[in-house]
Amino acid sequence: MASDNKKPIIVGFVADLMFNVQIESVVQRLDYQMRWIERPSDLAPADPDAPAESPGELLHGQGGALFTQLSKWQPVLLIFDLNNEQIPWRHWIASLKSSPATRRIPILCFGSHVDTDTLVAAKEMGADTVVARSRFSSAMPDLIRQNSRGKDKAALEETCALPLADLARQGIEMFNNGHYYECHDFLEEAWMADESAGRDLYRGILQVGIAYYQIERGNYRGALKMLLRVRQWLDPLPAICRQVNIARLREDVERVQQALEKLGPEEFSAIDRALFRPIELI
Repeated sequence: MASDNKKPIIVGFVADLMFNVQIESVVQRLDYQMRWIERPSDLAPADPDAPAESPGELLHGQGGALFTQLSKWQPVLLIFDLNNEQIPWRHWIASLKSSPATRRIPILCFGSHVDTDTLVAAKEMGADTVVARSRFSSAMPDLIRQNSRGKDKAALEETCALPLADLARQGIEMFNNGHYYECHDFLEEAWMADESAGRDLYRGILQVGIAYYQIERGNYRGALKMLLRVRQWLDPLPAICRQVNIARLREDVERVQQALEKLGPEEFSAIDRALFRPIELI
């Protein structure tokens, strides 16, 4: 059995104490770990000055904190209680499902069986599975197993033992020479030619390069979006994949994102370019 900090994460947007205990018990038996967001203030204080944003990556206020937290946790499932009036689930589900950073995360919703309008609305917003609370309660283990997204760790280990594609090697060389835009074509071609689980490696490096390129172009929002997206490709990979030091690359991405957020959109051009470290091959 995996240690708690290595178990896949399920996030519950539920504010019913007794039901939370029941859900967490089932989740633990299935060898997942549970995280709770019962209200937006669990993520960040309310910010009345945060600009309103259309669906997509939310970068400000409590919505921005949601995207940042989910990008770090990389959960395998989100569970929404549609009767939790403290959570703006209509806006959040639509945003999560329209964002490349989070749209692959499955969303399971439950609500009152007599409130069919709400159940239909959740489906229209993009929820993958919507059931009555009674069904969720009675079939919880099966619903969680069926809806959770997981990576085949054995398949990843096997594919990461393969050699680095020549196209990817050329792309990495361009990346390491600071040619972040030019590396895109090599890595994209390598990704398209690979049908294994290891193709995510190439997509991840490609998107790190795009993020660095956006910083150099002065596009704060675009860079932050790419850094949020890239975790879904890099986080499931082992520490070393096809000779690439993934552990170090993840650390680099984290440092750049933290530096961007600290500087903010007005000052981010002063970011230390030494943070853009080359990709290490082992």
